[in-house]
Amino acid sequence: MAEITTTEEKLAEVTGLAQAAQGTIDKVAPLIDDGELAASLKRMKREAEETEERCVSLIDQRDGKKTAILDKARETKQEATEMMDTYLGEGSDGLDGLEFMTMAEAGEVGHWEILAQLSKKGDESELVELAEWAIPIQERHLSEVRSGSLTLASSQDPHETS
Repeated sequence: MAEITTTEEKLAEVTGLAQAAQGTIDKVAPLIDDGELAASLKRMKREAEETEERCVSLIDQRDGKKTAILDKARETKQEATEMMDTYLGEGSDGLDGLEFMTMAEAGEVGHWEILAQLSKKGDESELVELAEWAIPIQERHLSEVRSGSLTLASSQDPHETS
């Protein structure tokens, strides 16, 4: 197995997180009754798919390291999916789903910012461009799921048992 750099490891992680995000949205979207929020989730999924495609396109250019990077991406996706499955067990509702997504999106923003910093330091212009494209999208995703969480929370009876 080829050794990968810290930058390539972060590229793998953001790839795996984009893959996991698609599965998370598939699990959370059916729990959401709000049409506007459901449309937001649908757009987020399309953007996660595009993010994955852009990442894989750059990974494909890493001669001799492609398999190792994609293996790390799969590992990251699996870990994120396991966290989701743990958090969103039986009886989870839309609010639970958006709470999990808030944590996941915050993690994605952080990973992308780290990748951007490493890429700048390593003079990896294509990765810098990818991160500069992805960071505003991830920040918007975080803002939208946080807002959605608060919208759902405001519509719930705080005295209701769960």
